[in-house]
Amino acid sequence: MRILFIIDTLGAGGKERRLTELLKALKSWNDFEFELVVMSNDIHYKEIFELGITIRFITRKIRKDIALFYRFLKLCRSYRPDIVHCWDSMSAVYLAPACKLLKIKLVNGMVIDSPARQNIFNKHWLRARLTFPLSDVIVGNSRAGLKAYRAPDRKSVVIHNGFNFERLNSIIAPEIIREQLTIETPFVVGMVASFSKYKDYPTFLRSAQLLLDERNDITFLAIGNGTDSEDCRTLIEKQYLSHFRLLGKKTHIESFVNTMDVCVLSTFTEGISNSILEYMALGKPVIATSGGGTCELVTDRVTGFLIRPSDPGELSGMIGLLLNDKNLRDEIGSKAKSRIEEHFSMDHMIRKYMDLYNNKAD
Repeated sequence: MRILFIIDTLGAGGKERRLTELLKALKSWNDFEFELVVMSNDIHYKEIFELGITIRFITRKIRKDIALFYRFLKLCRSYRPDIVHCWDSMSAVYLAPACKLLKIKLVNGMVIDSPARQNIFNKHWLRARLTFPLSDVIVGNSRAGLKAYRAPDRKSVVIHNGFNFERLNSIIAPEIIREQLTIETPFVVGMVASFSKYKDYPTFLRSAQLLLDERNDITFLAIGNGTDSEDCRTLIEKQYLSHFRLLGKKTHIESFVNTMDVCVLSTFTEGISNSILEYMALGKPVIATSGGGTCELVTDRVTGFLIRPSDPGELSGMIGLLLNDKNLRDEIGSKAKSRIEEHFSMDHMIRKYMDLYNNKAD
């Protein structure tokens, strides 16, 4: 079977990691031949170059580059794939017409979040309306995401994100990370997410300061693109800054998560969060905003705690509860790790994609 994969970028993101892991797995199977198209020069996952596959860079010269439609049409005619798998909404817009014209099966993988509100001013919602009718299969990483985008049931397939436990083989010891970050407090609480309008850092940082009003034994980590910005720093009162480490984008994120006693994801909308997968795979107690795909991942008060959106008081109270009870932290963390091992492993995800290619897209 011949598959053409297309993604807008291979930057340091969740969907990019999933695609990289999938291609690494497919490379060992003789039943699959594939090429990769990247629509930018941003490559974070350098191991993609070690696979010995054809990687094509087809980038836009201007924001709305009509010439790309013809370039993709020409590529599909020459490569003649059995399946085109678009990994995001932008690539789906450019490939859908070519697939329809050439009668190539289109797997549309754009559903990676679960927005609470949808309208014509949301570019992803518009792209869904344009591309869903031209798609043979619509893959979502959560049931909530497919529902939010109103994907037709007959075309919809849920494939949850998977975690590759091999990532934990070269983890750095917590004491080394603590020394690097000059952490002297007994407890570390952290959040891994980009500083963007989709992630609720104001609630996380406000809850942290509510706790620091009462105790001084916690250091808070913020890890992700933009967390080291001045905009993020201004959300913290000066007297508390010494209790924060605003680290920006980091590699080997597992080592930083392993240093945390409690892991948080405060957000407005989410599909299946790779941060939560990392937290749980490392056996850490999770506190996350309820809603979207998070509820498919975290079982409230069993494998983590789900809280109301934008409620720093509830979040600070839950963090305090966990910090004050090591047995509870250990119990929740252990059950969380077991859930990932049983239901959200990388092997489980890859098997689902192989079943999709072999059956659903026939």
